[in-house]
Amino acid sequence: MAIPFLQKALVGAYVLRKHLAGERRYPLALMLEPLFRCNLACAGCGKIDYPGEILDQRLSVDECLGAVDECGAPVVSIAGGEPLLHKDMPAIVAGVVARRKFVYLCTNALLLERKLDEYRPGPFFTWSVHLDGDEDMHDRSVCQPGVYRRAVAAIRRAKAAGFRVNVNCTLFNDARPERVAGFFDTLKDMEVDGITVSPGYAYERAPEQQHFLARSRTKQLFRDILAHGDGGRRWAFSQSSLFLDFLAGNQTYRCTPWGNPTRTVFGWQRPCYLLGEGYARSFRALMDETDWDAYGTGRYEKCADCMVHSGYEASAVEDTLAHPLAAARVALRGVATSGAMAPDIPLRDQRPAQHVHAHQVAIRLEEIRGRKAGMNGGAQ
Repeated sequence: MAIPFLQKALVGAYVLRKHLAGERRYPLALMLEPLFRCNLACAGCGKIDYPGEILDQRLSVDECLGAVDECGAPVVSIAGGEPLLHKDMPAIVAGVVARRKFVYLCTNALLLERKLDEYRPGPFFTWSVHLDGDEDMHDRSVCQPGVYRRAVAAIRRAKAAGFRVNVNCTLFNDARPERVAGFFDTLKDMEVDGITVSPGYAYERAPEQQHFLARSRTKQLFRDILAHGDGGRRWAFSQSSLFLDFLAGNQTYRCTPWGNPTRTVFGWQRPCYLLGEGYARSFRALMDETDWDAYGTGRYEKCADCMVHSGYEASAVEDTLAHPLAAARVALRGVATSGAMAPDIPLRDQRPAQHVHAHQVAIRLEEIRGRKAGMNGGAQ
């Protein structure tokens, strides 16, 4: 694992306190989306199709830091959109770091070199650069040539400046295990500090659904990839050993959507980072008023194929706390890449999908236009 000792210690102490206090549901990482606008138009992204009035929205510094305080999670992953388009992002990062939260600033790296001097290296700050494979794989994924080379140049510049740099890699159904393994070897040679890997999940707003992975295909793909790397031990993953074991089909987990709550320009997103089926005005309302049992694989059709880290990393962390020796064995021996897989969750009782995105967008547009009308009326 590539998680620094300080982060392991502080996050571990946080989880242990919650466990001893008997809290059933608590956040592990805040997914903070201060804007939806991006400077790329990736085939697997459903954020860029919002109307311009929504893409122009930004969370303020105070709103971002308020969300961090309200949630209390020890890790804050700042995503989007492209966070570096937010003019106040350096102040947001500085404010989160001042709270001794571990910040992962996600970026496609197109602006990273230009913005690098606005940030400071430190144990609580990590760049999380999005790379979906080698040059051909990544440029095809983001639908623009030359992005991979610019991202790699930015990674090298950030490393030379003393920053921690992780790579966030999403794999789709055209991924070939040997090429992915070669890509991970390249990242190792670049001395990238860690890799966060996840299977692409076909959430409803992504434009090209055919490229996403079904659950059975995900498990075999990760077995084949990890088999090239000594059960994954050859590479530095910024994830728990049991989550990787889950991806390879060796664990049966239920989703833990409250482990990674999401704050966007709309509010606190229900139920998770990838499904927006309503929004709460506060973190407490999100936790107390969401029908968590209505979501997850086996419960809801939209969740059937999901194995994404934003839902299952917290499940793996909880299992690590319950079974530390099992987690240690996987970390030491590597992930099993052959043999029978763990039984999967049956889908026969899942409720059918409800398509509410258009209604939610209409509600937000009405709110935005109402605020603008109020401001214009007050100025007259």
